Amino acid sequence: MGFGDLKSTAGLRVLNDFLADKSYIEGYVPSQADIAVFEAIAVPPPADLFHALRWYNHIKSYEKQKASLPGVKKALGKYGPADVEDTTGAATDSKDDDDIDLFGSDDEEESEEAKKLREERLAQYESKKSKKPAVVAKSSILLDVKPWDDETDMAKLEECVRSIQADGLVWGSSKLVPVGYGIKKLQIQCVVEDDKVGTDMLEERITAFEDYVQSMDVAAFNKI
Repeated sequence: MGFGDLKSTAGLRVLNDFLADKSYIEGYVPSQADIAVFEAIAVPPPADLFHALRWYNHIKSYEKQKASLPGVKKALGKYGPADVEDTTGAATDSKDDDDIDLFGSDDEEESEEAKKLREERLAQYESKKSKKPAVVAKSSILLDVKPWDDETDMAKLEECVRSIQADGLVWGSSKLVPVGYGIKKLQIQCVVEDDKVGTDMLEERITAFEDYVQSMDVAAFNKI
């Protein structure tokens, strides 16, 4: 059982495959098993190993709470798929035996390089995530604008409606629809950004033209 060498691309690929249908190393909540595997990784997984990268960034968010996570941390070889050979023992032995480590200074330099590479990859990931465009919620609204009587200048009424300008408001097509007794209403389309323009604001602005407008109703409202 194990993941192999998690400092290598091969080891990270094993981890990525293992996490393809799992959220955590063990169970359904973050635990000491996740911390043990996380600490064995030298640098964040590359973007193409997205299961491993997703898990890595999620566990990194628990850095300040890792001591309080449930479970007991076991040897790294106790985690992972059963058909992968555990190659962590020799590396652990040499790391623990400080007295005979003749190349300790080289290991420290490599550790600093790995730390720097990890920070660079995390910065690149955060930068890409921050550049994703925010989704702007929009709606298509069909308005019925009713005049006072059949003598109302409908061209002037429409001119008044279209004169309303606001950030997030775009006027579309329009037509006159008979309502009876020679009276016609203005039916006009508009597209709005939901966070900036609402139907209450439109009604207030349109009915302010009280010489022409009797009332305003929403005939249709559709999210885009």
